[in-house]
Formats: sequence, structure tokens, C-alpha cells
Amino acid sequence: MSISTASRRALSRIGGALRRSFSSAPDSAAGYQVSGGPSFMRAAVFWEPGRPLTMEEFRMPRPKAGEVLVKTKACGVCHSDLHVMKGELPFSSPCVVGHEITGEVVDHGAHTPAEIVNRFPVGSHVVGAFIMPCGNCFYCVKGQEDLCESFFAYNRAKGTLYDGETRLFLRSNGKPVYMYSMGGLAEYCVVPANALAVLPSSLPYTESAILGCAVFTAYGALRHAAEMRAGDSVAVIGVGGVGSSCLQIAKAFGASEIIAVDVLDEKLQNAKTLGATHTVNAAKEDAVEKIKEITGGRGVDVAVEALGKALTFSQCTQSVRDGGKAVMIGLAATNVVGEVDITRLVRRQVKIIGSYGARARQDLPQIVKLAERGAFDLKNAISRKCKLEEANSAYEDMNKGKIIGRAVVEIM
Repeated sequence: MSISTASRRALSRIGGALRRSFSSAPDSAAGYQVSGGPSFMRAAVFWEPGRPLTMEEFRMPRPKAGEVLVKTKACGVCHSDLHVMKGELPFSSPCVVGHEITGEVVDHGAHTPAEIVNRFPVGSHVVGAFIMPCGNCFYCVKGQEDLCESFFAYNRAKGTLYDGETRLFLRSNGKPVYMYSMGGLAEYCVVPANALAVLPSSLPYTESAILGCAVFTAYGALRHAAEMRAGDSVAVIGVGGVGSSCLQIAKAFGASEIIAVDVLDEKLQNAKTLGATHTVNAAKEDAVEKIKEITGGRGVDVAVEALGKALTFSQCTQSVRDGGKAVMIGLAATNVVGEVDITRLVRRQVKIIGSYGARARQDLPQIVKLAERGAFDLKNAISRKCKLEEANSAYEDMNKGKIIGRAVVEIM
């Protein structure tokens, strides 16, 4: 019996659909590979506090609808990962940490809408934001993607994507490994398309990785939380990777005075190259008094706390002028509590605002444009580059305060 060409095409479509349906179960990831490429990859796994990251082989992670498989080129080394690795922030384990990435699109999940495929075709260079908005929850619909319910309920609470499943399974036994954001310390990662922006070829993979967290966090703090205006005075307390990004964003937004506060002279010297007009070593002088002295006794319009410590929280609230804004972006260990002068808060209209990050769909493309036109100096923001196998030492040095700006892991 002969079969027509149309019938063969129909059968092919049915067969492909059946293969995709059958392969949606976690165990089927063993047979997934991209266009004849590898069927497995390597990633750095966190097991428990006090135990070093280990390099493990994984089945190739399979994206689902609305998700993109990215061949990771670079991943930033962030203090938030370190909080997890030290047990200071509860998170599901074992997991792959790393949450600010750049890479190349290699595949899309089955049934991904055409507009996503067209926006991020295979071969596209992309940058990923650590807050990965679902796009459908109460907050995403209101435009507040930095409060996405699904991101916090699934990824931060359970280490999964928004169907309640991880995309990471060990090659040896198929056991699941959880994802801190997209799990960026890996040769490939699955990212919800809502968290991606196109990276122009003029911007390098390595330096651009920090756009997805360090710069993303700084942008959200000053653009949305502080609603900073040109001419505002800004103090940044703690000028590591995220704090130094705040200096650059403040400069890009037209701040009149930019005061960098830290306890390491080397970081303060670096801050001057990134836009700081004044520096204060809080180990040698009273930071609050010095900030007020610089601002004619009033305090700054906006102060940003980028360390997550009770002392710096207090310094931040005391450094702002009457009616000023104290913006908190530093994550703290569980149960760390900050104190505030309630009477001054009430009488002098001091505003204390928490800010976790920016809004991926509306802000990440704007952040990329800032970098593209040179308003953000990516090169000088990076103080160290290392290989995937050297990620442990990078986190160890960060824990010891030896990394001045931002470290980036170069992966492929």
C-alpha cells in the first residue's frame, strides 16, 4: 500500500508530537541532545554548607514551552550565591548556583510561541536576568515583575521552574538537582524567555554577564525604588560588585554627588574610576558624619545599602536628608534585624525601601543599551576572570573580601 507525501508529513508530525510528549517526563532527558550536539554537560554543584562545589555531569537540560536552552558563555560570581553556600539563606540542595549569565541560544522548548522563537532565534547572543518573571501572576500583570509570585514560590522556595520541576538531572543516576535562578554555573542552562534580552555583538560575553544581576539590581534600586532624578546626591554603602554598579548607574542618571563608603581603601580607589566623587573609609571615620559634612549638613537624597548588615542598615537610614530615601539591596543572613529611629522616620519623612532587582522585560533591554552606548563601563567593573573549574576559589576569595569589583566565570 502506498502512502501519499501529505500522509507521510502528517505521520511525521504525529510522531514528533508523541516523542515530545513521551520525553516530557524527567527520566527522558537522558535521550535529549541539540542538533547532533552533546547529550550531557558539566556544572558546578553545591551540596551542603562547608563542602566545596564539585564538577558533575548532567543530562542535557530540556527546555519546555516558553523556555530557551542557552549555551552558557559566562556567569558572574555573586554574594547571593555565597549566602546560599554558607547556609545563611535557606535553599534546596543539591543545586547549581550562578544566576547572572550570557550565552548563545541553541534551542527552544516544544510549543514555545513563535514570537519568542523569532525574538531569540538559534544563534542569538543573550543576557539573562536573575529574576525570571512568569509574566502572568498578579504582580507581573501590574508591571512589578521584580515581585513575581511564581519566581519566589517556585524558584526561590523550591529550586524549580514554574511547573514545579527542575531541568537538571545527574547523568549518572538521573537524580534531580535544583536551580538557583537558571543555575548558571553550567555549560548549558534553561532560562524562561521572559528573563532574556538580546545582547548585541558589540558587547562581550564575559563582561556583559554582570548586566543580569549586579547592574540589574543597581538599576532597579535607583530607577524604581529611589526614583532617582538628575541632580540628586547619592551615597552607596558597600562598593563591591553590586555597590560599584550603583555608582555607575547613579553617574549615568546624572547624580550631582556620588559618595562611596567602604572599609577597604582598594575598593574605594576603584570606586573613583567608576564615578564616585567622594569616598569614605568607614573603618577610619564616622561614615554618617562624613556624608553629612560632604552634603552641607543635610545628608544625601538617596542612600543605598549594599551589604546586608545591621550596622550598614543603620548608617544608610541616618545618612539621608529629611524626606530622603534609604534603599536596601543587600541580602542578610536569616534573622538579621535592622534598627531605625522611629521618631525621626515619622517626623522627617524618611523613606526606607527594599529593592531586590529590576524588571526583566522592561528594564534589561534598557540596561543593555546603557552598556552599548558606553554609559556603563563593563571592563573596569570586572576585576577577575576564571574558569568553571576555578569557581570554588573565586567564592572563597569573595568570602575573604579579596575581590575588588566583580569576578566572572568564563565557561565556553
